[in-house]
Amino acid sequence: MPVFLLSDNNAFPPPEYAEGDGLLAVGGDLSEKRLLLAYSMGIFPWYAEGSPILWWSPDPRLVLIPQELKVTKSLRQIIKRGLLKVTMDTAFDEVIYRCACIRRRDNGGTWITDQMIRAYSHLHDAGYAHSVESWHEGELVGGLYGLALGGAFFGESMFTLKSNASKVAFAELVHQLLRWDFQIIDCQVTTKHLMSFGAKEIARPEFMAILKNALKMQTKRGKWIQSA
Repeated sequence: MPVFLLSDNNAFPPPEYAEGDGLLAVGGDLSEKRLLLAYSMGIFPWYAEGSPILWWSPDPRLVLIPQELKVTKSLRQIIKRGLLKVTMDTAFDEVIYRCACIRRRDNGGTWITDQMIRAYSHLHDAGYAHSVESWHEGELVGGLYGLALGGAFFGESMFTLKSNASKVAFAELVHQLLRWDFQIIDCQVTTKHLMSFGAKEIARPEFMAILKNALKMQTKRGKWIQSA
């Protein structure tokens, strides 16, 4: 399949036209409208500084069904001790900055460019992008951010400055999403770290069917607050 060059029109080719590695299209912009359309179609941006915007829809897709979360005994003990305090949407800008500083893929430097930071910060202000933070003695030591549409959460990146900090944040996120009846967490690309939580690879048609159903739910916009 050819890689599609996007025009100024807010449109994407069907995800099944993606290359074998998941690359679907190049170009376009990171406007709110285009990003929301992309995620609703199972497409996400991922590119390096100095590169044009690249849009991906990998097959298979790594996902976590919230009900299938696995938490190790040791992590449960860490959570129970309560040494790490978890919050939501209290430090989005710092979380995405930390992810940009720490996160690396294929040793190619950060993929969270300044352009990406501005775009997702705007989505946060618009109530679509969210962060989960882990704190130790008042210091931010771990966290993650992503995007929510309907009953789907699209994880983007996480960081940790203290052992298990991002794991505690992720476990709390999944528990919250369960309470809110979310149907799927899109982990995008396969990592052993996420598979240890119960994430699994599924074929694109199955992913798209789950996503289509999840998008029937009303999007939980605005600042997220933990519920009991």
